[in-house]
Amino acid sequence: MMKTLPKEMEAVLRQNRLTQEDLVYWMVCDRTTDGSFADTYVLLGREALTIVSGGSPPALEKNYKGFVAKKKEKLQEAVPSGPWTKETIELGKVESVSVVNLVASGMIVIKEEEGERVVAAFTNGHMARAAKLASVFAKLKKNEELDLQELNEEQEQSSCPKCGMIYPEKGRQVCPKCLKKHAIFTRLLSFAGAYKSSIFLIVLFMLLNSATGLAIPYLQGTVLFDQALGGEGTFAGKIGIVILLIIGFRTISLLFGVLYGVIIAKLAANVSFDLKTSVFSAMQRLSLNFFQKKQTGQLMTRVNNDATELQYFFVDGMSYFIVNAMNIIGITAILLYLDWKLTLLCFIPLPIVFFIVRKVFPRLWRLSWRRHRKVSAMNSIISDTIRGTRVVKSFGKEQNEIERFQRANVSFSEAEQNVNKLGGTVFPVLNLLTHTGGLLIWAFGGWMIMKGQFSFGLVLTFVNYMHMLYGPIQFMNNIVNWWSHCMSAAQRIFEIQDTVPEVAEKADAIELKEMKGDIRVSNVVFGYEPNKAILKNVSMHAKPGQMIGVVGHSGAGKSTLVNLISRLYDVTEGEIRIDGIDVKDITTASLRKHIGIVSQDVYVFSGSIAENIAYADSDCTIDDIVNAAKIANAHDYIEKLPDGYDTIVGTGGHNLSGGEKQRLSIARAILHNPKVLILDEATASLDTETELQIQEALDSLIKGRTTIAIAHRLSTLRNADYLVVMDHGKVVEAGTHEELMSKEGMYHGLVKKHDEALKMKEVIIA
Repeated sequence: MMKTLPKEMEAVLRQNRLTQEDLVYWMVCDRTTDGSFADTYVLLGREALTIVSGGSPPALEKNYKGFVAKKKEKLQEAVPSGPWTKETIELGKVESVSVVNLVASGMIVIKEEEGERVVAAFTNGHMARAAKLASVFAKLKKNEELDLQELNEEQEQSSCPKCGMIYPEKGRQVCPKCLKKHAIFTRLLSFAGAYKSSIFLIVLFMLLNSATGLAIPYLQGTVLFDQALGGEGTFAGKIGIVILLIIGFRTISLLFGVLYGVIIAKLAANVSFDLKTSVFSAMQRLSLNFFQKKQTGQLMTRVNNDATELQYFFVDGMSYFIVNAMNIIGITAILLYLDWKLTLLCFIPLPIVFFIVRKVFPRLWRLSWRRHRKVSAMNSIISDTIRGTRVVKSFGKEQNEIERFQRANVSFSEAEQNVNKLGGTVFPVLNLLTHTGGLLIWAFGGWMIMKGQFSFGLVLTFVNYMHMLYGPIQFMNNIVNWWSHCMSAAQRIFEIQDTVPEVAEKADAIELKEMKGDIRVSNVVFGYEPNKAILKNVSMHAKPGQMIGVVGHSGAGKSTLVNLISRLYDVTEGEIRIDGIDVKDITTASLRKHIGIVSQDVYVFSGSIAENIAYADSDCTIDDIVNAAKIANAHDYIEKLPDGYDTIVGTGGHNLSGGEKQRLSIARAILHNPKVLILDEATASLDTETELQIQEALDSLIKGRTTIAIAHRLSTLRNADYLVVMDHGKVVEAGTHEELMSKEGMYHGLVKKHDEALKMKEVIIA
């Protein structure tokens, strides 16, 4: 059963007298076959394929920013109204449905007895759905079972139904354009629940600090001048008592200030810690594809800068907002009690202040987002240049990198200046308006004193309260800037937290305690981009304890295959089973626990040799580490290092050679003790002598394990039980070395070229 259809599709079905019950998959194509723009709906049912075409261009055209009205009418939801032309084709008459890639667009082609014809065209944003449509049709044609859950997920909308903007994050149906900012604020408040006791104490002590402070202007004004010095009232002539009261209230206010200051300091550290942990943890559960689409500097900005911005929300923003709001209410009440006419006079500028704030808020929000994008881009350049220093210096491109950074720096500087210019212009104006109230008090109050209607103490009290009111009003003025930064940072952090991993673990996933190592790959199709398959109907079987060699030219899909086995990506079609269980049904932790990978690209973490080896098993002993190093033929060179196993390697540490790194990686895999071992070009970049040493270590490692080995050097696969030959994403040959050599096919040609290369190398050396 399909999920609830969007209004767009409900309208198409209703107007064409079609029912939802038999609808298996659908897509909208936004181009006509002659190159113009119009909506065409391709509806795939179990019995027929229906093409419903719009008779006129859509009233609302869609671009990367959303729906754009062709005329200057108000934007509305894009619900089509026809007129329509409808064609229904029985599935029995359709031999195949295929997708043809064009430049930034594609076509859906159906093959019938009469031949092939194009039934719809679309822009590139619909390519994924078109590829899925072709795949679902093929399954229906073969009477294969359909994964309804997967179809429902695929049929979720990829663009906002309100404004038409394509969602920035796949799998996260949140439109930045239509997102209500108060929704982010509400979510932040729910996040604040973890600190409610600390925030409560901070607010309590702040209120007590403010309450005791509110008595001071009255004591310094009315009580001191009109009563103690004026000789009238309760405190007539009691100057010493009044002074002691002022000192006492100031001291109590100071103590409350110290208390909430101490709690804030502790809360600030805890909030910063928790936020950064939350963002970093959210990143760790995301799929590999997410990190390949993001730059390192951009992600670092989200972990550090955005978490710090949100820290201000919890520590400074929320608590001070509550207290300052209470202060404004309390001081206003006191001023109204003292003299309501003076109070209204000093609040004359406030409507102008609120008007300016309302106008500034949206623009400041946009400028804050732009500044974040620019600083992320600049951080990315810094990160890329530092990581690629060897390449930069090798090609003498230091000046190019300086110029590239300069452009990004200038761009960020301009964005920063725009924010600062707006803030530097608006906030002084707001401050001037708020201070105008104080000037009006002095002018009007002085005039009333001269007429004998006001006492000097009353005016002084009023002015002191007005000065106390400046602080909270100043904060409320600056809250626009604070709010913009915090809400922008929160939105970016929530994007990370809400991103749905492309490789997601099922709720009822199986915890695999033990693994035999039986791997069966069945008719696997996979592509990193829609309709561009890297693997095409690949099948292979590795029995427990077998070593399977995968050979082929570069780009044949060998590494992609092993990435799918360890479920770094999910297959587009087909399935991969380990011990008879689909890898999608196994918990990620238990799957990775039983699979070890030794690849050509070995990453050495910043730390000691022992820590790098122990990365596979943090509970191991030093004896386990040494034993793994010995098996990997790494112990001898480690002992010769300056500090042995305590030698710091990686960033800022001792530099290891390629062979030393590889043996370190093998030792890590030995300590991991996996049941399934994947060797991805483990000896590709090594010289012959080092390769022999590594091969000895690998021979020790593969004993008793199911091993899938990828290699360009066919000599490394001499012990393989079975060989799979791949070319252009397909398995073209499979069998033992002897069987494949007797066929004199592609494998025979690869071996022959390999032998010729070795002979040529020997001649060169000689």
